[in-house]
Amino acid sequence: MNTDGMQSARTARGAATRARIVDVATELVRDRGVANTTIDAVIEASKASKSQVYHYFANKDDLVLAVIQRQAECVLGTHEELLQRLNSLAGLRRWRDAVVELTRQTNCAGGCPLGSLAAELAEMPRPRAALAESFARWTSYFEAGFSAMQKHAGRRPGSDLKELSEAMLAALQGGLLLAQVTRSTRPLEVALDMAIDAVAARLKLKAPRKSTKPA
Repeated sequence: MNTDGMQSARTARGAATRARIVDVATELVRDRGVANTTIDAVIEASKASKSQVYHYFANKDDLVLAVIQRQAECVLGTHEELLQRLNSLAGLRRWRDAVVELTRQTNCAGGCPLGSLAAELAEMPRPRAALAESFARWTSYFEAGFSAMQKHAGRRPGSDLKELSEAMLAALQGGLLLAQVTRSTRPLEVALDMAIDAVAARLKLKAPRKSTKPA
């Protein structure tokens, strides 16, 4: 193997080791919370050495930032896929139905991974900044979708789409939190339905007609 090949192999192994450490830390944080997840626990669960962990992460704070990034990739990846072709209220309701179904499949346990991290880390400057950036990206998906909805309806995009998008994300986060506490998707469904009604009214779009079965 030439020098470039050896370097490439070492880089690939290093990337795989770092990813394994982050994956394990993410799982532990999800189960235990940040405060109850120690570097030693991550070392034991990941089968990595202490020197390997500290090679990639200067301290626990650095590892927590990597966990936030990993959770953001997972959560936002799911929602981006659902929202990237959004151009109608019917599409927004399909997103709503998918979110409710995903929540139902977990028996409403766990809540939103990013929301859970925010509840624990919002008073810490670096994690708070990373989480704020993730939520801003999430809001941008709604904003782009609402703009596409207006264009699809032959309307010029309004100037208040960011505000409307933030309200939608707030409804989603609040609904997920209440679903987690009550172990029922009902609060989530109500919150999203009311938010979608507000979108329809604010953007002056007609709500999709509900299908009716013949008697």
